[in-house]
Amino acid sequence: MTTVTVRQAVHELMSFHGMTCIFGNPGSNELPFLKDLPARYVLGLHEATAVAMADGYSQITRRPALVNLHAASGTGNGLGALTNSVISRSKLVITAGQQVRDMVGPEVMLANVDARSLAQPLVHQSLEPLSAADVPRAFSQSVFAAEDGPVYLSVPYDDWDAEVPAALISQLSRHVASGVTTDPGVIADLHDRLSAARSPTLVLGPDVDDERAWGAAVALAEAHELAVWAAPSLSRLPFPNQHPLFRGVLPAGIAPIGEILGGHDLVLVIGAPVFRYHQWMPGEYLPETTELIQIGSDTRAAARAPFGDALIADPVEVICALAEATGRSAADSTRPTAQARAPMPPAATSASEGVLHPEEVFTTLRETLPDDTRFVVESTSTNAAFWSQMDLTHPGSYFFPASGGLGWGLPASMGVALADPRRPVVAVIGDGSAHYSISALRTAVTEDIPVIVILLRNGTYGALDWFADMLGVDKAPGLDLGAVDFVSIARGYGMSAAHADSVSGLHSLLAEAAARARDRGLPTLIEVDTERTRPEKPRTEQADSEQPQSVQAPSEQTPTEQGEQR
Repeated sequence: MTTVTVRQAVHELMSFHGMTCIFGNPGSNELPFLKDLPARYVLGLHEATAVAMADGYSQITRRPALVNLHAASGTGNGLGALTNSVISRSKLVITAGQQVRDMVGPEVMLANVDARSLAQPLVHQSLEPLSAADVPRAFSQSVFAAEDGPVYLSVPYDDWDAEVPAALISQLSRHVASGVTTDPGVIADLHDRLSAARSPTLVLGPDVDDERAWGAAVALAEAHELAVWAAPSLSRLPFPNQHPLFRGVLPAGIAPIGEILGGHDLVLVIGAPVFRYHQWMPGEYLPETTELIQIGSDTRAAARAPFGDALIADPVEVICALAEATGRSAADSTRPTAQARAPMPPAATSASEGVLHPEEVFTTLRETLPDDTRFVVESTSTNAAFWSQMDLTHPGSYFFPASGGLGWGLPASMGVALADPRRPVVAVIGDGSAHYSISALRTAVTEDIPVIVILLRNGTYGALDWFADMLGVDKAPGLDLGAVDFVSIARGYGMSAAHADSVSGLHSLLAEAAARARDRGLPTLIEVDTERTRPEKPRTEQADSEQPQSVQAPSEQTPTEQGEQR
């Protein structure tokens, strides 16, 4: 009988599943797996960086991405970033080294006696095979299970050299596909309900930020003249943010959402949980006169929702089918909007020399960069300015840490850029966020990742300033960061970096950075001092589909709708 090592079998399965890129930070337990690796190894200098890079990569490719972490200590370092991946249900297969089997029981150095429990309850599956012979099958299971979110696989390092039948490779080279489709009768019923409703509205979530659904969502909204909201705690933008039917991002509190949606008799929530609340603002979820239907493929989200009916279905398929039911053709779904677009508001300006208002920064980004640029954002105190000045017209243009855990954005932008080099990628990072994963700059340099980092420096945890005011906490400690020279840090890692102290200077540096990324595939960091802004608290007026300016607009989004957790 012909045999191969467990390592060879798993490497062959990696190739079968198209896993040509692996993100990691290795230790001694992982080295046997990495021998003769048939894939590009992207090194993160911290485990959380490796997880976030894989997360961004998977969100673009929509395929399972492989992460390799070091035993218990390395896994622990990666758990903070994993909180974002779990909420976004990113397709991650996280492998971690374990001590040799004979040494796990005595709990020697780098042994984890209960490895399966380490990543729980974050991951939805956690495995450690009971024998070396079962490692290839467990790896195959992990790849398929990752379609529903991150999976954790612990492997004792002496397993990799164990022998297994070569026939196991072809046996496990299999496909798992879903043949479930949405009943046309269900689509017809939803269409009839939308048509009959007095004041229907649409709430869209990150699961419909998809090339197949973007135009369909616009067609559906225009056909029924639906007010469109983005679900709270937004991690992906599912609808053009300057479209006249777009009302903004729902505030992340029970009372304000209840008051806004309570003005409608039918609410369709597609591709989002009901709801990702944040700040404690108790009240009535919805009045009895409002019917809510949640549509998505996440059965756990449907089960835990505190109100409303639910339909378990592919949200992209549903939104496309509903658009077709209106009589719109596929061509209609991709045309520019028929309605006149409102003019962009003028950007606020700074009164301080050498300091820019965040709106000036985002206006410059909008005017300088191509309209298909992807933005990975982790500057929570400037959300209002971002939504006021940005005009995002392509799917896959906006990414934010789904659980609000900081340190995700900088490395995630690199995963996004690695996954699709055809579109420009800009990371908008606050100085508070940057400290968590600044070493990711080294990966951008060594891997020639053409990302542009716009580092907004205001010397504080701005979102926490807002929260301290809301919670009545006067003079909270630990919010002031001081002035850190990020240009010197970036240059120390070998990255091209500069400081912009004016709009014209930023425009010039941004144009140079875009050319460097496009023509030479090289990264750039641009540091900008920005004013400390105080976003408005969420409004709670009821939505009026006839008067879109009476409700919370995208430019009024507060940091609590995006997260500020550390």
